[in-house]
Amino acid sequence: MSEFDIWVYRASTGYERGIDLIGYKVEATDGSIGKISRHSEEVGASYLVVDTRMWIFGKHVLLPAGTIKVIDTAEETVYVDRTKDQIKDAPEFDEAKHAGEPTYLEQFARYYNMPHM
Repeated sequence: MSEFDIWVYRASTGYERGIDLIGYKVEATDGSIGKISRHSEEVGASYLVVDTRMWIFGKHVLLPAGTIKVIDTAEETVYVDRTKDQIKDAPEFDEAKHAGEPTYLEQFARYYNMPHM
Protein backbone atom coordinates (compact mmCIF):
# COMPACT_ATOMS: atom_id res chain seq x y z
CA MET A 1 0.00 0.00 0.00
CA SER A 2 1.26 3.49 -0.81
CA GLU A 3 1.96 6.17 1.77
CA PHE A 4 -0.95 8.14 0.37
CA ASP A 5 -4.46 6.68 0.43
CA ILE A 6 -6.48 8.13 -2.46
CA TRP A 7 -9.76 7.30 -0.64
CA VAL A 8 -9.06 9.38 2.50
CA TYR A 9 -9.60 13.12 2.99
CA ARG A 10 -6.24 14.75 3.69
CA ALA A 11 -6.09 16.61 7.01
CA SER A 12 -5.11 19.82 5.17
CA THR A 13 -8.42 19.96 3.20
CA GLY A 14 -10.44 21.29 6.12
CA TYR A 15 -12.93 18.44 5.74
CA GLU A 16 -15.06 17.69 8.78
CA ARG A 17 -17.21 14.59 8.99
CA GLY A 18 -20.87 15.44 8.49
CA ILE A 19 -20.39 18.43 6.14
CA ASP A 20 -22.94 18.16 3.35
CA LEU A 21 -20.95 18.82 0.17
CA ILE A 22 -23.84 18.22 -2.25
CA GLY A 23 -24.27 21.29 -4.44
CA TYR A 24 -20.74 22.60 -3.82
CA LYS A 25 -18.89 23.82 -6.92
CA VAL A 26 -15.77 21.89 -7.93
CA GLU A 27 -12.68 23.64 -9.27
CA ALA A 28 -9.87 21.81 -11.04
CA THR A 29 -6.42 23.41 -11.16
CA ASP A 30 -7.44 25.14 -14.40
CA GLY A 31 -11.13 25.93 -13.98
CA SER A 32 -14.61 24.87 -12.94
CA ILE A 33 -15.83 21.35 -13.69
CA GLY A 34 -19.31 21.21 -12.14
CA LYS A 35 -21.17 20.60 -8.90
CA ILE A 36 -21.16 17.74 -6.42
CA SER A 37 -24.19 15.49 -6.81
CA ARG A 38 -23.13 12.88 -4.25
CA HIS A 39 -20.41 12.24 -1.70
CA SER A 40 -19.33 9.40 0.51
CA GLU A 41 -17.72 9.53 3.93
CA GLU A 42 -17.20 5.78 4.02
CA VAL A 43 -13.94 4.98 5.82
CA GLY A 44 -11.36 3.94 3.26
CA ALA A 45 -13.69 4.69 0.33
CA SER A 46 -14.52 8.41 0.53
CA TYR A 47 -15.24 10.19 -2.74
CA LEU A 48 -17.24 12.84 -4.57
CA VAL A 49 -19.42 12.40 -7.64
CA VAL A 50 -19.43 15.54 -9.77
CA ASP A 51 -22.12 16.43 -12.29
CA THR A 52 -20.17 17.94 -15.19
CA ARG A 53 -23.28 18.62 -17.28
CA MET A 54 -22.27 22.23 -17.98
CA TRP A 55 -18.79 21.15 -19.08
CA ILE A 56 -18.95 17.56 -20.42
CA PHE A 57 -22.50 16.91 -21.59
CA GLY A 58 -24.25 14.40 -19.34
CA LYS A 59 -21.17 12.96 -17.67
CA HIS A 60 -20.69 12.29 -13.98
CA VAL A 61 -17.16 11.79 -12.69
CA LEU A 62 -15.97 10.23 -9.46
CA LEU A 63 -13.17 11.98 -7.59
CA PRO A 64 -11.55 10.11 -4.69
CA ALA A 65 -11.28 12.16 -1.49
CA GLY A 66 -7.48 12.18 -1.84
CA THR A 67 -7.71 14.42 -4.93
CA ILE A 68 -9.16 17.26 -2.84
CA LYS A 69 -6.81 20.12 -1.94
CA VAL A 70 -9.14 22.42 -0.01
CA ILE A 71 -12.81 22.67 0.91
CA ASP A 72 -14.01 26.27 1.21
CA THR A 73 -17.27 26.08 3.17
CA ALA A 74 -17.84 29.85 2.99
CA GLU A 75 -17.72 29.79 -0.83
CA GLU A 76 -19.19 26.25 -1.05
CA THR A 77 -16.35 25.26 -3.35
CA VAL A 78 -14.09 22.21 -3.41
CA TYR A 79 -10.66 22.57 -5.03
CA VAL A 80 -9.01 19.45 -6.46
CA ASP A 81 -5.42 18.83 -7.53
CA ARG A 82 -6.17 17.60 -11.05
CA THR A 83 -6.61 19.46 -14.33
CA LYS A 84 -9.83 19.51 -16.32
CA ASP A 85 -8.28 17.18 -18.92
CA GLN A 86 -7.19 14.68 -16.26
CA ILE A 87 -10.74 14.65 -14.88
CA LYS A 88 -12.33 14.48 -18.36
CA ASP A 89 -10.17 11.44 -19.21
CA ALA A 90 -11.09 9.58 -16.00
CA PRO A 91 -13.43 6.58 -16.10
CA GLU A 92 -17.07 7.65 -16.17
CA PHE A 93 -19.10 7.07 -13.02
CA ASP A 94 -21.79 4.41 -13.50
CA GLU A 95 -24.30 4.18 -10.66
CA ALA A 96 -25.46 0.65 -11.56
CA LYS A 97 -21.93 -0.77 -11.66
CA HIS A 98 -20.98 1.07 -8.46
CA ALA A 99 -23.87 -0.54 -6.60
CA GLY A 100 -23.36 -4.03 -8.01
CA GLU A 101 -19.64 -4.59 -8.38
CA PRO A 102 -17.48 -4.74 -5.24
CA THR A 103 -14.27 -4.02 -7.21
CA TYR A 104 -15.76 -1.10 -9.17
CA LEU A 105 -13.72 1.58 -7.34
CA GLU A 106 -10.42 -0.11 -8.24
CA GLN A 107 -10.41 1.44 -11.74
CA PHE A 108 -10.59 4.90 -10.17
CA ALA A 109 -7.81 4.09 -7.71
CA ARG A 110 -5.59 2.95 -10.59
CA TYR A 111 -6.38 6.05 -12.65
CA TYR A 112 -6.02 8.66 -9.88
CA ASN A 113 -2.95 7.05 -8.28
CA MET A 114 -1.03 7.37 -11.55
CA PRO A 115 1.66 10.05 -11.49
CA HIS A 116 0.18 13.32 -12.76
CA MET A 117 2.31 15.97 -14.40
